[in-house]
Amino acid sequence: MPQPVVPVVRRVTPILDGWAFAPSALPAATWDQVAAEGSTVTLPHTWNAVDGQAGGGYRRGRSTYARRVVADAGAAETWVEFAGVNSSAEVFVDGQLLARHDGGYSTFRVNLTERLDEGVATVVVVVDNSANETVYPQQADFTFYGGIYRDVTQISVGATHFALDGHGGPGLTVTPHLDGDRADVAMSASVTGVDATSVRFLVDGVTSATVPVVEGGASADLQIEQVRRWRGLRDPHLYVARAELLDGEQVVDVVELRFGCREFAVDPQRGFLLNGEEYPLRGVSRHQDHEGVGNAITEEMKQTDLALLHEIGATTVRLAHYQHDQRFYDLCDEAGFVVWAEVPQITVFLPGAVDNARDQLTELIVQNRHHASIVCWGLSNEITLAGAGEEVVAAHRELNDLAHRLDPERLTAMANLFLLETDHALVTVPDVMSYNLYFGWYVGESADNDTWLDDFHAAYPEIAIGLSEYGADANPQYQSADPAKGDYTESYQALYHEHMVTMIEERPWLWATHVWNLADFGSAGRDEGGVAGRNQKGLVTFDRGLKKDAFYVYKAAWATEPFVHVAGRRRAERFEDVTEVVVYSNQPEVTLSVDGAVVGKVAGGRVFRFEVPLTGEHEVTAQAGDVVDTISLRKVDEVAAATVMPTTTISNWFDEAPLPTPAGFFSIEDSLGDIKQSEEGARLIASVLDAVSTSRGEVGRGVEIPPAMQAIVDRMSVAKLIKQAGGVPAEQVAALNAQLNLIAK
Repeated sequence: MPQPVVPVVRRVTPILDGWAFAPSALPAATWDQVAAEGSTVTLPHTWNAVDGQAGGGYRRGRSTYARRVVADAGAAETWVEFAGVNSSAEVFVDGQLLARHDGGYSTFRVNLTERLDEGVATVVVVVDNSANETVYPQQADFTFYGGIYRDVTQISVGATHFALDGHGGPGLTVTPHLDGDRADVAMSASVTGVDATSVRFLVDGVTSATVPVVEGGASADLQIEQVRRWRGLRDPHLYVARAELLDGEQVVDVVELRFGCREFAVDPQRGFLLNGEEYPLRGVSRHQDHEGVGNAITEEMKQTDLALLHEIGATTVRLAHYQHDQRFYDLCDEAGFVVWAEVPQITVFLPGAVDNARDQLTELIVQNRHHASIVCWGLSNEITLAGAGEEVVAAHRELNDLAHRLDPERLTAMANLFLLETDHALVTVPDVMSYNLYFGWYVGESADNDTWLDDFHAAYPEIAIGLSEYGADANPQYQSADPAKGDYTESYQALYHEHMVTMIEERPWLWATHVWNLADFGSAGRDEGGVAGRNQKGLVTFDRGLKKDAFYVYKAAWATEPFVHVAGRRRAERFEDVTEVVVYSNQPEVTLSVDGAVVGKVAGGRVFRFEVPLTGEHEVTAQAGDVVDTISLRKVDEVAAATVMPTTTISNWFDEAPLPTPAGFFSIEDSLGDIKQSEEGARLIASVLDAVSTSRGEVGRGVEIPPAMQAIVDRMSVAKLIKQAGGVPAEQVAALNAQLNLIAK
C-alpha cells in the first residue's frame, strides 16, 4: 500500500557531484551534450586552477555547467542555491533563462519549481568571467578565477516558507542591543505563501515569543537576562536564533542563525573598543585561493587558514577583496576573530558598474549581518588609481548611506590608496578608514610609515586611522647576508616586518592593522621575484606549507603559547666568517648553543640576535624556557647562485664598477629632490620617474603623486629608484649618470 507523502518542512541537500562541464557557452544543451563537449566534474570547480596561477594571460570567457535535479517527494517548491559563481551566471532550464546573477562572491538562489517536468529538470549554468565594464572587479592584483567554485545546494520547502528570494539572505534578521547585563534581541522574518498563521521566535530554545504573520512578515523582541557577551578571542560566545513558521500548531518551515551580543566602537586616540574595553585589532588580510586549486577550496583548506590565524595570535582578519564563503565567516564567529568584510569595488572606478557595486554591497550585508565577528563593511579598496572625481565621491556616499540603512549597527570602512591625499573628500565618507601604505617596499623606506602616520594623526587627531595593507614580497628561495629593499629575499621581508610590528605597537591609536597578506596568492598579471602568476607578500607560501620567517615576527609579538624560532634556516650555506643568527620568540630570554656549547644569552622581546663564528658545519640551537628550535649552518666559500635574486645588471654594476661622482656635480647617488632644484636636472630625471612609475604594472601608472608622497620620493637617491624599478639596462644607467655629471650643483 503506498505510503502517504510527508510534507517537507525544509530540506537542504548538497549537489556537488554529477555535473557536466564544457569550456563554451551551451545554454540550450542537454547534460549529455555538455558532457560530450567537455567532461564531468565535482564541485567546487574552477577552470583557471592552472592558468590563473601560471602568469601571463588566463582564460576569461564563458563556460557551461549542467546537472539533473530531482524534486524531493512532498516538496511544493524546489530551489537551487549557489554560494559563489564567478563572475556572472545565467541559469537555464530547457533553454529558457530563469535567472541572471552578476557578482562572483555572493549567494544567489533560483526557483526551479515551474520548470520541473514530472519532478525532474536539467539545470544549465553558463558562467562568464570575461572582461566588461559593468561587474566588479575588473582590474586588481588577483586572479578572477572562473567557475562554480563554491557549494551548490538544493533547497526543498513547502508552499509556505521563509523567504528565499531576498538578495540571497536567510529570511531571518537578528539584531541584538545591549543594555548592561541584558540584551534586547530584535528578530524579524519574511514569509512567502498564505497558509502560515504565526512565527515562533526562540533564542537558545528557551526564550521565545509567538507572533502573527502580517503582510508577509513577523517580528518580535526577546530579552536575554545576564547576557554572555561575545568577547573576541577571550570568549566568542554565540547564541542560536530560531524562527519556526506555524500553520496552526504545525511547524511548516524552520530557519536558524547564530549571533553574538557585543558592543564596539572606534576611538581616534584609544583605537578599537570591544564591549567598552581597549581591544587592539592586529592581524592580517586573507585571499581565499590556494595553490593548485584556485578559489575552489576545500573545508580542510579553510581550517588550515583558521589554524594559521590562531597560531600567529591575530585578533582580526580582513577578508579581502570580496565577500568570502559563509563558512569562513562562521569560523571567525566561533573563533573570535574580528572581521573586516568588503565588496570588490577595487582599483579603478567603473561608472557602468555603480548599480553592481550597490547590488554586491546589498547582498554582502543582507547575507552576513548576523555574524558577530563582522564589525565593518568595506565600500572599496584603492578605488582612486585612475582618479577620484565627483562621481566617485557621490557613488561612495550613496553606498555609505545604503550600508547604514541595511545595517545601522555596523561601521562602514574604506581602504585608501597610499597616493590619495589625506584631505580628499573620500577620506571622511565612511565611518572609519585605513590606508594601504607600502613605504619600505614600493617606495621610500620603512621608517616613512612612521612619519606618514604620525603626520596624519597630528593633523587630524579627531579622525581614526588604520593600516589596511602593508607588506613586502619574499620568495623563500632567495636569501641574503645583506638584505635590501627590492631583493625579494625572505631575509628582507623579515627585517621589514620587524620594523613594522614595532612601529604599530608604539601607536595604539591605530584602530586596526592588517598585514598584506596571510599567504601568497594568485595574481596572473605578475611576473617578479622569480615566480610568475603570484603575489608573494604572504607570511606563508601559496600552498600554506612553509611559514616564512616574517610569520614568526608576528607570532613573537601576538601569540601567547611559548615558542622559539631560529630564522634563516633556508640560508644554510654562509660565506661570512662570523654570521648573525636571528631568533624570534615570545619568551623574555633566549639561550643560543652551537654544537652543544652555549655561546650566548640575550634578554629582551621578540627579536634576539647573536654573532656566531663559522668554521665548518654547525648545529645551532635556541632555547627559551622549555621550547627549543635547531637549524644547521655550513661555512662555504661561495653561495649558490640560485639563492640570489636574478635582478637586472644594475645591482652588479653598482657592486663591481661604481659610477663617477665628481665633486660639485650631480650623480645618480644624489637625491631626486636635490637634482630637481636644477631646471636642467629636473628635465633629465623625467625618464627615471617614468621608469619607476611603470615598473610595477598597474600601480603608479599615470597617477599624479600628491605632495606628501612626493616628499618621500624626493628623499630617495636616483640609484635607489632605478634599482627598485628594475628593467633599466646598466648602459642606460651609466649614460644617465654621465649626463648628471655635467650638471653643476
